[in-house]
Amino acid sequence: MSIVERLLSPTPTFFQKLRNIGLVLAAVSAALVATPVALPAIVTTIAGYLAVAGTVLSAVSQIAVPTDTK
Repeated sequence: MSIVERLLSPTPTFFQKLRNIGLVLAAVSAALVATPVALPAIVTTIAGYLAVAGTVLSAVSQIAVPTDTK
């Protein structure tokens, strides 16, 4: 199965939930990084890690496909 076929096939419900959690993590981290207020360095570092984790979680969850249980 090619990547394009995987992206076009339906995503299982569990992975849809994981994808949405990843999108929320990425959005929260973007909001933290983009704040006009000076935040401590540890908060900015954690926001960077959240961005990476959210992006990877969303990408991997989007490519998941249901298995055939025949």
